[in-house]
Amino acid sequence: MAAGAAELQGKYQKLAQEYSKLRAQNQVLKKGVVDEQANSASLKEQLKMKDQSLRKLQQEMDSLTFRNQQLAKRVELLQDELALSEARGKKSKKSVESSSQLSQEQKSVFNEDLQKKIEENERLHILFFEADEQHKRLEAELRTRLEVLETDAAQHQAVVDSLTKKYTDAIEKLQNDKAKLEIKSQTLEREAKDCRLRTEECQQQLKNLQAALGSRLEESLCIINEKVPFNDTRSNRYNALNVPLHNRRYQLKLRDLAGKALAFVQELVTALLNFHTYTEQKVQIFPIDSATDTISPLNQKFSQYLHENASYVRPLEEGMLHLFESITEDTVTVLETTVKLKAFSEHLASYLCFLRKILPYQLKSLEEECESSLCTAALRARNMELHRDMKRLTAVFEKLHTYVSLLALPSTKPEGLLRTNYNFVFTNIAASLHGFHDVLKDISKHYSQKATLEQDVPTATQKLITTNDCILSSVAALTNGAGKIASFFSNNLDHFTASLSYGPKGGTEFISPLSAECMLQYKKKAAAYMKSLKKPCADSVPYEEALANRRVLLSSTESREGLAQQVQQSLEKIAKLEQEKEHWMLEAQLAKIKLEKENQKLKNSLSGNLTETMQEHSTLPNVTEQKKETTEKREPIKSTSLAPDVESREDLIKTHYMARIAELTSHLQLADSKSVHFHAECRALAKRLSLAEKSKESLTEELKAASQNISRLQDELMTTKRSYEDQLSMMSDHLCSMNETLTKQREEIDTLKMASKGNSKKNKSR
Repeated sequence: MAAGAAELQGKYQKLAQEYSKLRAQNQVLKKGVVDEQANSASLKEQLKMKDQSLRKLQQEMDSLTFRNQQLAKRVELLQDELALSEARGKKSKKSVESSSQLSQEQKSVFNEDLQKKIEENERLHILFFEADEQHKRLEAELRTRLEVLETDAAQHQAVVDSLTKKYTDAIEKLQNDKAKLEIKSQTLEREAKDCRLRTEECQQQLKNLQAALGSRLEESLCIINEKVPFNDTRSNRYNALNVPLHNRRYQLKLRDLAGKALAFVQELVTALLNFHTYTEQKVQIFPIDSATDTISPLNQKFSQYLHENASYVRPLEEGMLHLFESITEDTVTVLETTVKLKAFSEHLASYLCFLRKILPYQLKSLEEECESSLCTAALRARNMELHRDMKRLTAVFEKLHTYVSLLALPSTKPEGLLRTNYNFVFTNIAASLHGFHDVLKDISKHYSQKATLEQDVPTATQKLITTNDCILSSVAALTNGAGKIASFFSNNLDHFTASLSYGPKGGTEFISPLSAECMLQYKKKAAAYMKSLKKPCADSVPYEEALANRRVLLSSTESREGLAQQVQQSLEKIAKLEQEKEHWMLEAQLAKIKLEKENQKLKNSLSGNLTETMQEHSTLPNVTEQKKETTEKREPIKSTSLAPDVESREDLIKTHYMARIAELTSHLQLADSKSVHFHAECRALAKRLSLAEKSKESLTEELKAASQNISRLQDELMTTKRSYEDQLSMMSDHLCSMNETLTKQREEIDTLKMASKGNSKKNKSR
């Protein structure tokens, strides 16, 4: 920071020096402007003098014209007199002859005077005209020159004013910047002092920590030497069995990538199935339709092999699915532990064998199609291009199988692939996938051209057109799938190449698949152990509370047997009460029936019939009591007077039900009050929840606004720093440009001075 302040101080001094230079140049410019103003004033005075001389000449011209008019009048008078004299001479020739000599002399004198006056008048007219023209021309030149000089003076004055204003603004700005820089330098000095103090404190703390760590290191070394009998990290074979740190994010990322790869492989498998199936249909249709004629044995064998494509293509999807299922969150997914990659490699090898098996038949089928009479030259060219594309496709699959089988080696034979070659293998897989995509694009292009040419064949059927469309759609899907998987692999190539294998820390040898499996088992055991440690303990009762509960338990019941006896007695009482309850319920029902019958009969009979009805009714309770003797073993109740018993029972039942109703109403009121209380609490909680949500939303908005303000302030700080630096550079550039403009203006002023001096000399000479 001190260096930055020194640089700014140097810049400020340079700017001050440049300002002093520009100020001196400004004084020179002011002197030039003053000189120009003096020259313009002298030119104005000369113009006034020329005006005065012009006025004098004009007055002389006026006087000459007046004299000329007088002379013209005199000539006219003389001519009149001459005419009169000639008229008189006719009358008196004699007198004329005597005076002719005198008139002739006078006439000659007058003619000479008149001729002289006319010539002088002409000369004066010419001189006056020339002087007038010269005066006008000089006046116009001087006026234009005066206007030019006035405009130049105004421009120079405006430039001088703008420069003075700019320089004053620059001085004020530089003074403000100087004050700010002084304040900043003071703050930086204070911060430097604080930093020195902090560095001293940190150095002291570092010394203390070094001493403490040294003592702890000595203690730990002593403990290790005394307590640790075996160090397994020294041996790569034993160190490989140690469980590494679990990277859950890495595992989730790998599982996500495996899921995406599975989706791409599924799309690719579907497109391959459709391509092989529609190719089989195409072979049976073109150039010979199997429905109308027998196709060649070559195409029959080719279609037979194509019919078996599902048994080779489907295992690719299954192998990728098993590989995806083997990548879980709890495992360590590296090349040594991905055993399922070997199965996928085997499925890819079987599909490659299938492609190699059908390739000769496919090439021969294309050649046979070219030899057909329906095949044109353009169609033959497309077939030969497809001939080359199919060879390239098989070669690309061979490359892919080679590199995938190399990736499967660390899980079976780790010595077959060096760790340094992993990156090379992955980059070649990415390049092979891009080549696969390019080959499929060429196949799609050539197939589309071939389909358009086959539509123009005279024997083309609708079935052939639809089959070609299906093949084109399957090839397009295959191309899209290959492009997706190629871009996916290229984008995630860095993640695939990073952390490829787990090995001993600082070791150089690979671990074997058996040691990787043992390491995974140890990892599971460690995870189970950590999970068991994380189980929460049961809530224990505080000691004082347990003592109080023990005293209460000992005081209330002496032993468990006493409690069991009390429980047994209470159960027996409950059973008896239940039996009595059932008995009295039956009695109440019978009494109700009797009451209804008695009321009906009392309305219809008198007191005599009452005794008979009483005897008849007396048999009913005896029958019911006889039925109950087997269960309750009680003696039958004999009612001698039924009416009072019925009334007393009715009163008892009524009081019982009234008490029960009162009890139920009290319970209902209590439940209503509790429900109202709970409803009010729920409403209050709902209001509090809504207020909390609103406050949460407002706080989130405030947090967003605060974060935006922080980012905005940081951006403004950066922009102000940049603008300050840009302004300094612009000021230096501007000062340079101002120096250039001042030099140019100085040169222009010099030229103007030279021109004004030349004009003044010319005016003086004139």
